[in-house]
Amino acid sequence: MTVPAQEERAVYECGPWEVDLTRQELRARGVAVPVGARAFEILQTLVHSAGVLVTKDELMNRVWPGVVVEENTLQVHISAVRKALGSDRKMLQTVSGRGYCLRGSWLARRSERSPAPADRDEMLAYSERQSTSNFPAPLSEMVGRASTVQHLRDLLLAYRTVTLTGPGGIGKSMLALEVARGLLPILGVFGRLIDLAPLSDSRLVPSALASALGLRLDADLISAGALAKAIGESHVLLIFDNCEHIVDAVAKLAETLVQFCPRTTILATSREPLRIDGEYIYRVPPLDVPDVGRDEPTHILGHGAVELFIKRMNAADSELSTNADALPLIASICRHLDGIPLAIEFAAARAARLGLQQVVAGLSDRFALLTSGRRTALSRHQTLRATLDWSYELLSETEQIVLRQLAIFPTAFTADAAVGVLKQRRLDGSAVIDSIANLVTKSLVVLDKSGGRARWRLLETIRAYANEKLAERGETDMAQRDHAKYIRNLIVPTICDSKSRSSNVDLTRFDQEIDNVRTALEWSFSKSGDVRLGAELTAAYAPVWLHLSLTAECRERCERALTILGSASDLSPPLQVQLYISLTSALIFDHGAGSADKILPYEAPRGRRRPG
Repeated sequence: MTVPAQEERAVYECGPWEVDLTRQELRARGVAVPVGARAFEILQTLVHSAGVLVTKDELMNRVWPGVVVEENTLQVHISAVRKALGSDRKMLQTVSGRGYCLRGSWLARRSERSPAPADRDEMLAYSERQSTSNFPAPLSEMVGRASTVQHLRDLLLAYRTVTLTGPGGIGKSMLALEVARGLLPILGVFGRLIDLAPLSDSRLVPSALASALGLRLDADLISAGALAKAIGESHVLLIFDNCEHIVDAVAKLAETLVQFCPRTTILATSREPLRIDGEYIYRVPPLDVPDVGRDEPTHILGHGAVELFIKRMNAADSELSTNADALPLIASICRHLDGIPLAIEFAAARAARLGLQQVVAGLSDRFALLTSGRRTALSRHQTLRATLDWSYELLSETEQIVLRQLAIFPTAFTADAAVGVLKQRRLDGSAVIDSIANLVTKSLVVLDKSGGRARWRLLETIRAYANEKLAERGETDMAQRDHAKYIRNLIVPTICDSKSRSSNVDLTRFDQEIDNVRTALEWSFSKSGDVRLGAELTAAYAPVWLHLSLTAECRERCERALTILGSASDLSPPLQVQLYISLTSALIFDHGAGSADKILPYEAPRGRRRPG
């Protein structure tokens, strides 16, 4: 592809190089490409061979000489180059199975410009601090994260800004430090950790960076621009840790550094992204946990959450042994704690003192059980509740309301369901959707990709916390009622329509709502519930239970509804008829035709004939 010569030029700067690219649409002149060292080497190689195929082997030998590199590592860096090219990403073409080719007219040249050096009378010389860091020594071994650490190192060699996001206790800070320690010798940089957790005033962010760098700048002159000028072309790896409460100020500083300091790489940890140009967002996953129903020792021991639990439990009491009988209990604990490392460490410490059985029994009140973190930890990391309090208090009032109400869903929910339940709280649909999007960004709600339709869910630990907040405000019964009404209104009109009753498509549509139906029925038949609502929902959902071959559950649910209906004179005979028909169908499925009359134990209320 050759772009007409009369088009204006945009200059991209990377390190000591400039790449002049003729473009159809000019960006801001002189903006630095936010790619890392290895990604720029790939770009440089492709520029020198513009228009000619460069094989994958040639690229890997050029960028990683003498090192065995997997192909997915190369793909990470190619992706970073494409992202940097923006609307011109199609210029970098993939030749399937062979390599890559860069189209267009390119010119590579040595840059004649460099940032003006800072006044060395006002700061320490950077040359005295090369290849050093203020990173604390690791206190314990990183467990279950080997592949994640390697992937993040690849990302930091491809992108100049990487943000680790995730809920509290997921291990963002520890992971960032582990990644950074391994990168220092590779990049030949000096590293600085800037812990932002103690800051309550966002205006102090530049000062925190200046202090970490050892810069002697006049307090009145400390600004993002002054810091960028001071750093200049120095090779620096900066970790901005715990950014969420002052994320806007960190974002402004980071964007300035990336733009004007071509050899600065930023690794940030935050419960929400910085949202700056060129940022790569990596959502830190929980540690993997064993599957439900898989109690074989080899399966259980092959998961990171279990490995961490055992290591921390043995560290607390070296005489403890983990036998085959204990492993299913450990697996259950790890699943209930969502694989969140901080919660698992708390649980392991408790297990060393109280025993596994006591920890399993206490998980219903996990926030009372999981306390007593390390004395040296931040105060919000010393109990599980304090960790989540930190996140909750940073939410807007609307976001807090939405999070509390979402806890009523026992499993994943759709956007329509969230809007339907929350409309009772006088929140319009757009406010609910915006709040869910923000909660996803802030790592409190996760996207559930297990089904075909987009659904979201709360991690079990966060759901338990939100339920506590719901109870504290006396909103639990009201939320349960709103949830049950929504589920009834969703299912009853569709399934009870005679035209759709026999449609497998309509029944399949409601398969994923089974946990919501169960929750709604438990409330409906409770002391504060709505019996009629429960009976209507039971009758309507019976065809779905039968469609799923859950005949025992269908029978039990119908029996329960009919037992309660026997003393409810205000309920209509047609509703009882529906329940008897569904019960009979379940009995026939289980015991065969002709068995219903022998098993059916119910008598109609006085004055009425039992439906035949």
